[in-house]
Amino acid sequence: MADIQHHTLRRVLRREIAGTIGLLTDEQDFSTMRSYRSFAFDDHTTYLQQVESLLRSLAAQGSHTTVALFDPVEYAEYCAESGLEPDTPASRTRFTAHLAATGPTVPYDGQPLAELVPDLVDEAVRQATWEYATTLLARMGTCATCGEDIGRAAFIRAAHLLTRVVDTAGTGSLHLVCSVSTAPDTLVAALRVDERTDDAIRLDESEALEFTTVLALGIATRSAGGLVMRTTTPDTTDRVYGWRLRGENLDPLTASEVFDAYCTDIESGDLVSPESGVDYDTPPDLGDTGKGTHHTH
Repeated sequence: MADIQHHTLRRVLRREIAGTIGLLTDEQDFSTMRSYRSFAFDDHTTYLQQVESLLRSLAAQGSHTTVALFDPVEYAEYCAESGLEPDTPASRTRFTAHLAATGPTVPYDGQPLAELVPDLVDEAVRQATWEYATTLLARMGTCATCGEDIGRAAFIRAAHLLTRVVDTAGTGSLHLVCSVSTAPDTLVAALRVDERTDDAIRLDESEALEFTTVLALGIATRSAGGLVMRTTTPDTTDRVYGWRLRGENLDPLTASEVFDAYCTDIESGDLVSPESGVDYDTPPDLGDTGKGTHHTH
């Protein structure tokens, strides 16, 4: 009887424990891990099927599981820095636990793996973008003329501009995209503002931080860039408008420029079919407070 009670208690306790699974999302990463003898899988498709089956099983038991992006290169570096033998399941478990605390993760809510993987990759790109932009801002140093921290000043300016842009919109939800042309790649950040009312704004703070950081990098480096916003209000046509980043300021785009920007794929440069029921418009005036004093450096 005592053994049955202990088994039941352990099963109940297992439901209280949140877990993380490190996922090899692409074939190349999977092939790299196959070089370890202790890695049991030899087919990526089978591996993905087994992961999905495990996730469903854990969810059926009432367990909460997050999925992390397992990068073999980062894993090898982690093992070298930690003095771990990489060819052991225990080391992979240690690394996965490390990812749970520091890396991009997505909660498993019963969605098919085919839907979860793109979300996980997007999350990884978001985090990498933010870390890259943050690092560059931190390295900007101080202004030779006034001694001000360039990165910090740019971030404050970006936060001010973002506030001004959001304040120009009426009620409803907003979707903003900021792109900044930096070498070697263009950085892109997105921000959703849900259920905006006259009294409150609801947004994801981490998204807002990432968005502000990318915009700040464009300001600090005087890079070409822009900001496009889509407003959605019930029973009205969606509006899309935007601004060009020029120094520390946002200059309004014409309706045709917004159309070109919104209907062009950022990565490939290919044209994207315009949506029906969407108005491409000129943006509202940001007001005098939307103009800044140029910070030279």
